[in-house]
Amino acid sequence: MSSRSALLVVDIQPDFLPGGALPVEHGDEILDSVADLMRSERFQLEVATQDWHPPDHVSFASRHKRKAPYDRIELYGHEQILWPDHCIQGTPGAELHRGLPWERVDAVIRKATDPVVDSYSAFRNNWNAAGDRPATGLGGYLHDRGIEAVFICGLARDFCVKWSAEDAIAAGFRAHVVWDLTRAIYPEADKENERSLRELGVEILESGDLPG
Repeated sequence: MSSRSALLVVDIQPDFLPGGALPVEHGDEILDSVADLMRSERFQLEVATQDWHPPDHVSFASRHKRKAPYDRIELYGHEQILWPDHCIQGTPGAELHRGLPWERVDAVIRKATDPVVDSYSAFRNNWNAAGDRPATGLGGYLHDRGIEAVFICGLARDFCVKWSAEDAIAAGFRAHVVWDLTRAIYPEADKENERSLRELGVEILESGDLPG
């Protein structure tokens, strides 16, 4: 493993695990292996992301009359899925999952803090009313430390992991998704999502394929 690599652990929070407000099916199955990877000392840096919504966030179905969770609307000219209220700032469901070795993490990027803009990617927020996707600061943080490659695991494979990988490529990093250490909200779309990531230059690999 290159010393210029970073591990990105995406949104492993109770609300995304079974029993949470927005559970990703089988999300708990990755926890032990993610913990092992975090402790492996393979990476120069480790970074976590944390969904951190204000209680009135625009992505919550409860904010929209006659809308239910998982309905879709147009927001600022782009599709927006409406979610159950989840990962609300200061609540137990928004905490980083206590079973992982967060002492290994060099930085935590909190996402979706703007009440009127959603945020999936670790690198950029979703579109705002001006048509922009403001940066979170992660790209600059990694570039300043000489990072060239990011290895991404966590939840959910088809949203925050996928968008983070796409934006990592756009920011000039080599991006790798550790596929078996992710789980999807819509697993029926896995093949299409894998294809689109590979077409962008993202490497899809399994944890057992990582160099020691």
